[in-house]
Amino acid sequence: MSRDLVVVWAGRHRRNEWETLCEPLKRRISRHLRIREVAVKPKAGGGDSERQRAEADALLAAVPQGAWTVALDRKGKMRSSEELATWIQNRIEDWPGPLVFLIGSDLGLSKSVLAQTRERMSFGPLTLPHELARLVLLEQLYRGLAINAGIKYHRVPL
Repeated sequence: MSRDLVVVWAGRHRRNEWETLCEPLKRRISRHLRIREVAVKPKAGGGDSERQRAEADALLAAVPQGAWTVALDRKGKMRSSEELATWIQNRIEDWPGPLVFLIGSDLGLSKSVLAQTRERMSFGPLTLPHELARLVLLEQLYRGLAINAGIKYHRVPL
């Protein structure tokens, strides 16, 4: 049974207000599953296509063996919070390896990364900065886990 969530993301890596916002969510998630983040920052060089290729290599190298990989991509499948909760529970019950979520930098995820993931998930057609996508992902993962655990965090709209 999978007990690990891994968020692998590319982009600028500075301790800042985003870390302050993400830490409480990671603590809450860790009450249910182990969570680990891997921030990749390949050496910059060349143009955008070379940088994206280097990011793709670094992202894929950070994925543990036997992982169920999910790319955050605006063209991916959209789920409600309740649907995500069910999805999480199904993966935990049925998949023996870690659940890995991949977030690209300002360049987005390369086609090679998208081709090597099991599925794509979307928060809608908007393009989000990677820091905000990471925060939304952590919040929705916690929300899904809270729904599954019966914790009164999620409210159904009136």
